[in-house]
Amino acid sequence: DMRMPVMSGLEALQELSRAGVLPPTIILTTFDDDQLVLAGLKAGAKGYLLKDVSLEQLVGAIRAVAAGGSLVQPAVTQRLLSGLEHMRNDFVSLDRPDPLTDRETEILRLMASGFSNKEIANSLGVAEGTIKNHVSNILSKLGVRDRTRAVLKAFELQLV
Repeated sequence: DMRMPVMSGLEALQELSRAGVLPPTIILTTFDDDQLVLAGLKAGAKGYLLKDVSLEQLVGAIRAVAAGGSLVQPAVTQRLLSGLEHMRNDFVSLDRPDPLTDRETEILRLMASGFSNKEIANSLGVAEGTIKNHVSNILSKLGVRDRTRAVLKAFELQLV
């Protein structure tokens, strides 16, 4: 359980995990809280069920976890996955992006130097619309939404 008199279930999980003696564990609680679910799983729990689960579901979960599997109550899993889907766009991918062309790299360097689209266009002798297209491609390849994030990611990935 997550709320116990001396220490919380989460604290107990963390202590057992630190000591290297955490048995296969299922959190059985009344608290339907995404943060607790994630914290419990991170601490080493192999299952997370709400106390309203049927006896059959509980027995099935115990068997699954005892056999080395893991199980989170389907309603909780669906909600977590839905939440992750909404959050996905907030994360910047740390994977290596699609390679930039030489021209895109050149434009990205100029962006990092503080040049505007118009200044980049004048510097390279092309139309501003062409630069906007390149910038759009750069943003897409780097998986970011704006020029500032593109420059930050370029430095992070040592592209400039």
